[in-house]
Amino acid sequence: MTTKKPDVGNFVEGVITTTAKGFGFVSVGEDSPRENDIKVEAGFLNTALPRDRVKVRLNAKISDMQQTGEVVEILARNKITFVGTVEDENGVTFLIPQDTRIYVDFLIPNPIMPATASSNPSGADRRWQAVPHNQKLRGKKALVRLIDWTDPKKSPTAEIIEILGDAGDNETEIRAIVLDKGLQMELPEKIHREADALKKSASEFISKEIKKRRDFRSVTTFTIDPADAKDFDDAISIQTLPSGEIEIGVHIADVSAYVKPHSAIDEEARVRATSIYLVDRVIPMFPEVLSNDICSLNEKEDKLVFSAVFTFSPDTDTNPNSKVVVKDSWFGRGIINSAKRFTYENAQEVLDNGKGLFYDEIHTLNTIAKKLAKQDKEEGAISFEHDEVRFELDANKKPVRVYTKKFQDTNKLVEMFMLLANKKVAEFVSSKLGNVQGKTAHPEHEGDLFVYRVHDEPKPERLAELAKFVAGLGYKLPLKEGRVSSTDINKFLEQIKGKPEETMLNTATVRTMAKAIYSTRNIGHYGLAYEHYTHFTSPIRRYPDVMVHRILAHFLSNEKVTNEEMNEYRSLATHSSEMEKLAADAERASIKFKQAEYMSERVGKEFNGIISGVAEWGVFVEEEETKCEGLIRISDLGNDYYIFERDKYRIIGKQSHEKFTLGDKLKFRVKAVDLEKKSIDYELVK
Repeated sequence: MTTKKPDVGNFVEGVITTTAKGFGFVSVGEDSPRENDIKVEAGFLNTALPRDRVKVRLNAKISDMQQTGEVVEILARNKITFVGTVEDENGVTFLIPQDTRIYVDFLIPNPIMPATASSNPSGADRRWQAVPHNQKLRGKKALVRLIDWTDPKKSPTAEIIEILGDAGDNETEIRAIVLDKGLQMELPEKIHREADALKKSASEFISKEIKKRRDFRSVTTFTIDPADAKDFDDAISIQTLPSGEIEIGVHIADVSAYVKPHSAIDEEARVRATSIYLVDRVIPMFPEVLSNDICSLNEKEDKLVFSAVFTFSPDTDTNPNSKVVVKDSWFGRGIINSAKRFTYENAQEVLDNGKGLFYDEIHTLNTIAKKLAKQDKEEGAISFEHDEVRFELDANKKPVRVYTKKFQDTNKLVEMFMLLANKKVAEFVSSKLGNVQGKTAHPEHEGDLFVYRVHDEPKPERLAELAKFVAGLGYKLPLKEGRVSSTDINKFLEQIKGKPEETMLNTATVRTMAKAIYSTRNIGHYGLAYEHYTHFTSPIRRYPDVMVHRILAHFLSNEKVTNEEMNEYRSLATHSSEMEKLAADAERASIKFKQAEYMSERVGKEFNGIISGVAEWGVFVEEEETKCEGLIRISDLGNDYYIFERDKYRIIGKQSHEKFTLGDKLKFRVKAVDLEKKSIDYELVK
C-alpha cells in the first residue's frame, strides 16, 4: 500500500503503531525504517489504536531529530473487537486489553449482555455467546466490541460479545489469541451445509470428470507429510518413460473443481485467506469435509488434481555431474490414486535403510531434489536454517515435552519439488503473458494478470547497518550502490559457518530481509533467486493457490480473464498477505503460550541458552533445546550501569565492560512466568 503525499503541506496519512506508554509511530511508506516514521508523543494520539490508518499534522522539524506530529483524524480503524481481562472497581466494570500496545482500558457501561443478543462484527453468520445475568465477570477473559471513542480525554466504551473463560485455561487462551488478532475460529453453519452437499455429489462428479482429465492412476504416486497431518494437498508421481526419460509429477488437490467463485464456501475462504496452524489444532480455511475428505489426496482413493509434470534426462539421477534440466513440462487437470501415505519419518527410514516400499522411486526423487537444491544455491537462493518448535501435549493439552523438529532429506525432497512446481507454473503463465521481470504485460491494469509470490530486495539502509556490523567482526558484505546480491549473501553465510558468531550473524542477516508477499505485479523472488514464482501447491490451506489454479485453468483453456476478475485478484492478493501475517502472529503466540506454560513448571531450574535479542531493557535468551525465549532484565545482569549499543547488537557495562551480545551463550535460571502475558523472566547464573 503506497502512502499518499501530504494533502496540505503539513499533513500526511499513514498507519500507526502504538505503545503501552501511550505514544506511537506513523509509517509513511511501505516497509519504511523506524527512523523515517513520524513519532507521536503521549497525549497526541487522539484515540488512535494499533494499525489504525490516521491523518497526522506534522510539527516543525528540529535539526536532525526525528520528525514528530499529532494525530488529527482516524481515517480507518484497523479493528473494533478486542480481547482482555474483565475487572471492576468501585462498581465500574472495565476490560484490560491483552494486546500490550493498547494504552487504555475499555469501559463496559453495561456488562450484562441481553441473552437474546446475536451479532458479528465481521458480517458472517455466527452466533456469539450471551453473558448470563448471574455470571461473575471479574477475572474472566472476554471479547468486546468498541462502541465509541471520539474523545481522547475519556475512556473508550465497549460491549461484551463473548466470555471466553478463565485466564490460563488452554481453551480460553487459544481462543483469546485467535480472536484478538481479529481472526475467526468456527465456520458458519451454512458453510458446513454447502460442504455436505458437495460430499453427496462427489463420487458422481469424479466419475464425470475422469474422461476430461489425464489419468495418472496407473503411475506410482504417494504423499509425504508430517505424522499429524490430516489434509494432504500434494502428491508426487514418478515413472520411467519408454525413452528412458524420468517423468515426475507434482499433483495438487483440485480444490477449484469443487469450490466455485462466489459460492458461500469461496466467500468465507476469501475472508480467511489461510488456515491457521496452532500448537493444539488447525483452524481450517475450508470445512473439514473438503480439506480432510473430498479434496484431500488420501491413500488408495481416486482424487481430482491439478498437475505439473516434468520430464528429465535418463541420467539425471545416476550421473553425479549432470545438471538438472527440465526437458518438458505439462500443466493440466488429472486424476490420481495415491498408493501410499508416507510420513517424513518413515519415508526417511526407507531412504536410510536402502530398502522398503518405493525405495527406488524415493531414492531417485531425493537425488534429483539434492541437485535442484545445489543449483538453486549456486544461482543465489538463500538458505537460512531454522528450527521448528514442536510440542508433546498430555490429555489436558499441557506441554510435557518441547523439542525441535529435525529437517531431513525427505523434508527437503518435498520442498524442492514444490518449489519447482511453483516456479514453473509462474514461468508458464508469464510466458503466456509475454511478461518480462519487473515489467507488466498489461500496463493499463497496473499489474500482470497473475498472482505472484514476490520477495523484494533488502532496504539499502538495513543492508548498510548490517555491513557496518559485520565489518566490526572482520567480515565484508560487498555493497554496490546500497544493494547486495543474494549470491553474495550466500557467500557470506558460507564464511561464517561453524564460527562462534554464526548464530548471531545469521539472526542479524535474517532481520534485514523483507517479507515475502502476494502481488499481481512481478518483481521476482530475491530470497529464492527466481525471476518468476507463485504459490500453486497448497490450495487446501492458502487462498492465493486457489486463485492461481483458476488463472492457470483460464490460460490452459484459452479463456479470457476479465478486468473484473483481475481487480478481484489484485485486492485479494493484498488481503491474503495481511491475513498471512495475522495467522503467523497467532501461530507464534500459541507457541509462546505453550512455552510459557512449559517453563511455569520449571521455575528455579537452570538451563543453557543463547542471546536471541538485545534491547535497552535487557537481553532475550533462547533455551538451547526447547527454544523457550525469556527476558533477563538489565537489573539482573549485574551490579553495573549497562549501555545499549543498538548498532552492535549488544549491551555493555560502563564500569566492568562486560558485554552481552546477540549470539552469546550463557547459563540462566527461570525466575518467573506470566501465563496471561505469555512472558518468561530469566536471571543470569554466573
